[in-house]
Amino acid sequence: MNRFTLVPAALAVALILPAAAAAKGPSEASITGGGLGKTIKIGGNGEMSGTPLGNLTTEAGFFPAAFGQSPDPMLPARPSGNLGQKLTIHYVVPGPNSSTFRITQDVYPYARNGAVTYMKPGQPIFDMTTRGGWFRAWDLKRTLVRQGLPARAPGGSSGANIALLAGIGIPGALALAGAAIFFRRRTTG
Repeated sequence: MNRFTLVPAALAVALILPAAAAAKGPSEASITGGGLGKTIKIGGNGEMSGTPLGNLTTEAGFFPAAFGQSPDPMLPARPSGNLGQKLTIHYVVPGPNSSTFRITQDVYPYARNGAVTYMKPGQPIFDMTTRGGWFRAWDLKRTLVRQGLPARAPGGSSGANIALLAGIGIPGALALAGAAIFFRRRTTG
């Protein structure tokens, strides 16, 4: 390799390295809230799709919400309607000189029209702050279910609600029937 080939190669490497460092993704994530009853922890490489953490960051819109992206996939505003239970993803992002950034993102996996996430703008990451915003996360619920999220919202509509209603309704109906019999006997006797 001669000097004329080596210099452009060295310049290319020098230009690529800062860009790669700026796009550093999370090394771990934990998911809490929404009646989960347990914390879901996901470790690994948040930049590599096909890994549990990589799939989470991609499908939750971590990179466009944290750094911005063109074209911009972020929603213009909060989606309308009931979003269901809120969970929170706590990301750990390794930085330079052994620094660590902690970024949070709300996730609504049970939203009526499909999962959405929200990252608060202005969270410190590297030498900038997060862009933030709402993101439509079409495949996120399926990924979270693979990691231990219940397929249906915890505490949502279930047989337990019917049992509670029956538990209150049946004794109430019996009390009314007993009162009706009592008053009927009093008026006839």
